[in-house]
Amino acid sequence: MPNSTSPFILIVDDNATNLSILSKTLKSANYKVRMAVDGEEALAMVAYAHPDLILLDVQMPKMDGFEACRRLQANEATQGIPVIFMTALADTDNKVEGLSLGAVDYITKPFEPQEVLARVKVHWRLKQLTDTLEQRVAERTDELQKAQLQLVQQEKLSTLGQLVAGVAHEINNPIGCVVGNVSAVEDSINDLFGLIDLYREHFPEPGPTIEAELDTIDLEYLREDLPKLVKSMKDGGDRIVSISKSLRTFSRADSDKKQKFNLDEGIDSTVLILRHRLKANDRRPAIEVIADYGDVPAIDCFPGQLNQVFMNIIANAIDALDAACVGRTYAELEIDPGRIVISTEMSIDLSTVAISIKDNGAGMSDSVKTRIFDHLFTTKEVGKGTGLGLAIAHQIVVEKHEGAIIVNSTPGKGTEFVLKLPIYGKH
Repeated sequence: MPNSTSPFILIVDDNATNLSILSKTLKSANYKVRMAVDGEEALAMVAYAHPDLILLDVQMPKMDGFEACRRLQANEATQGIPVIFMTALADTDNKVEGLSLGAVDYITKPFEPQEVLARVKVHWRLKQLTDTLEQRVAERTDELQKAQLQLVQQEKLSTLGQLVAGVAHEINNPIGCVVGNVSAVEDSINDLFGLIDLYREHFPEPGPTIEAELDTIDLEYLREDLPKLVKSMKDGGDRIVSISKSLRTFSRADSDKKQKFNLDEGIDSTVLILRHRLKANDRRPAIEVIADYGDVPAIDCFPGQLNQVFMNIIANAIDALDAACVGRTYAELEIDPGRIVISTEMSIDLSTVAISIKDNGAGMSDSVKTRIFDHLFTTKEVGKGTGLGLAIAHQIVVEKHEGAIIVNSTPGKGTEFVLKLPIYGKH
């Protein structure tokens, strides 16, 4: 006997007696029943009241059962509804035709009530099992995709982190030597110039050979320019030290627990790594990055993973700005160059921080916007995108950090990604 989850059955037959017998039989077993007298009425009823199973007569006026079944199977929304044909035509050809159209069974007229109930019960049970199996397959597929994304994310993060950390380590030793000795060089230069001044004081007439050499090297210019050269070297060394620090910030290895992390430092380190892509080239002027950081505290997070999110989104913004250059002249681009504006701010209740990464590229359509976080979806050319970057970013922000990632985009006006992250995450 059906329980509270019993389906409702649509009975389609042009014979009022058959409708009455079938309806009473099914209702006596507590099934819900609706009726139609021809194929057209049946299709109209299916459109607004999705039945769980259909008993469909073969021979009817206006539209016979075969045509009605054919249309049901052609519609993705209705092709999963089990159809049981009812007919007095018991020959093999008619049965084969009906089954080939997608019907699941035949009931031969005149009806035997217990046979009707048995067949309906069997096919309803099969449909339940099929739906359950499809749901489980979909759930397992989703689990596998998430696991795949996590493995890809971990592998990419590990590889990139090791590479960046290795570069930073290799830079440290030689640049430490250079920066550490610049002050000693400055002192030595000052000592040498002091010694030269002392010689000139005690030997005001050094002789023609020394006078000629002083003219050749232009001592006064050298005295003015050499300290500037040394200072320039020192500034360059300090810059390399800063770059090395940023690389180490970007490549921070994550533990199994969240850590306090300064978002500004993470964003700055990411922009630094992508700086070579921001520079001007023969197709466009330099892309300007504008940072507008609010007074935001360090948050509880997995720093390495968030840096990967920043990397994916900013790299995509650069791709979008490069794509927006197509068909425009260099002069036009100089008037309205590419820009990426990155800002951070606290929520009103001080519980979350919002990070906005906005470009003035070509934007995206609504159809693209609804799919950008889908697994393997990409709008890039073959070989230039895997469709994993934003899917991984979504997983990191939403699942790993209990946050949200929002996309605002208008075709022709650019795209904005807003990351909302809790300041105090669950450890």
